[in-house]
Amino acid sequence: LVNAGPTYEKIDAVRFIGNYSTGKMGIAIASRAVELGANVTLVLGPSQVLFDDKGMHVIRVQTADDMYEACSVQFKFADYTVLSAAVADYKPKSIADKKIKKGESELKVELEPTVDILAALGTMKKENQTLVGFALETNNELEYAKGKLEKKNLDFIVLNSLRDKGAGFGHDTNKVTVLNRNGNKFETELLSKHEIAKSIWKIILDKHD
Repeated sequence: LVNAGPTYEKIDAVRFIGNYSTGKMGIAIASRAVELGANVTLVLGPSQVLFDDKGMHVIRVQTADDMYEACSVQFKFADYTVLSAAVADYKPKSIADKKIKKGESELKVELEPTVDILAALGTMKKENQTLVGFALETNNELEYAKGKLEKKNLDFIVLNSLRDKGAGFGHDTNKVTVLNRNGNKFETELLSKHEIAKSIWKIILDKHD
């Protein structure tokens, strides 16, 4: 099971809260799993990326709630789950069913937290399942990633730093640091996202102590 891409949280009939994720990294991870012979389900948020979906079951979703529902249903069947999606942390408390017209006064949108998919699946995880999360950080990267690994009951976490040139949203390349539960750290060079996907799967499947 892989998830990828952003989520769009509706404000009104035409506007949403989103982020710059394209889904390229998660799609590469799913594609590599297909190459390795896995039966793959990809839960994909709004993405314009064209890719070969042969050999995988693709579930298209829009919101964090949609993604949670799809992932929680599929998770029970998964031996390996890699959650690379950039899920929105907040969503509007109320959604207007029509376009909000521009007025003279400022518009205030009240937000509430979205469901934490990683944490939720971490509580469901059984002994024979491997759960991998992603952390996109801009400061105190390793500290935040280690905290997320422990708090959300992950086996591995893949750290992306937006301070690394050519890494992160929108690029065809990436550079990551993979941490496991035993405190080991694996770093890659700047490579194509397909090559990064190869490295990630090798680290996961090698079951490094």
